[in-house]
Amino acid sequence: MSDETSQEDVLARHRKERKDLTNHMTSLRKQASKKTRKQVNAKCIELEQELETRHKSELAQLNGESVGITDAEELTPDQLLAEMSLNNDSKSSPAEADESGQQHHQQQQLEQNGKKRRNRQKEKLAKRDAEIAKIKEQALEEAAEQPNLKEIEQNSLDKVCEVLHLEQFDIQPDGHCLFSSILDQVKLRHQGENSVVSDYHFPTEYTGTKSVTEMDIYSLRSLSSSYIRENRDDFIPYLFDENTMTVKDVDEYTKTMESTAQWGGEVEILALSKVLDCTISILMSGRSTYKINEAGKNPELKLVYYKHSYTLGEHYNSLHDL
Repeated sequence: MSDETSQEDVLARHRKERKDLTNHMTSLRKQASKKTRKQVNAKCIELEQELETRHKSELAQLNGESVGITDAEELTPDQLLAEMSLNNDSKSSPAEADESGQQHHQQQQLEQNGKKRRNRQKEKLAKRDAEIAKIKEQALEEAAEQPNLKEIEQNSLDKVCEVLHLEQFDIQPDGHCLFSSILDQVKLRHQGENSVVSDYHFPTEYTGTKSVTEMDIYSLRSLSSSYIRENRDDFIPYLFDENTMTVKDVDEYTKTMESTAQWGGEVEILALSKVLDCTISILMSGRSTYKINEAGKNPELKLVYYKHSYTLGEHYNSLHDL
């Protein structure tokens, strides 16, 4: 074989080895993770340099030059990754150290930013709490400057009751207070040895008890509702709803009043004063005593009305004689 033919063979083999190395490095890079990418690239460069050195050595030897030849060790992708894993366990390369340092710095930066966000959140909460505390303080100051309506109302009623020789009898504020107060008055003033009660004007549609001793708050609710339904034309003016600017439906209104704990008011007082055929008087603070159905024949029933004294709102109590 001539030297020319031998050189062509070597060059052909070199070209094939470069192609194989290129494919080999491509395979290595595909299998590399983000963490080992720099090491794989460095190893690929090293393999290229070793191959180039060997090729030069072979050509020099072919030409009769005396040059040392270093055989490059070809590694499979798995062998290279295993080798890099061992290297990671022993020591880190400068590239790895740099990457690790950058990651550590980034982690510290994220932690610092997180702390700043948490601090800002705490500052916002503290600012909000301070504003709420300030509003509460202002409200207390304003309340201290306002007149105590509850105290004024109670003092006024106490003085009037003292003059009229009346005692305020507490009724439970449970939504039935008006009916409970009237029931207490009926049993106090419409029965007993001194009672002059004649027959009540029970509504035609009412089918409940006719006896005073058997009455309860539900009897009174039913009596007032029945009377309103029988005389609806007389009560329509009282059922105007200022919120909706319409007149309430009589049947719906009385059904609610009869079957729930809906608070009773002037409409029910007027209806019961007719049914019980008596005057019902309501003592109020700052106003003259309000009397309904003064033409009633039976003894007057006496109530007291509170607007400010009870937490739940308006309330009625029964008035007993001293």
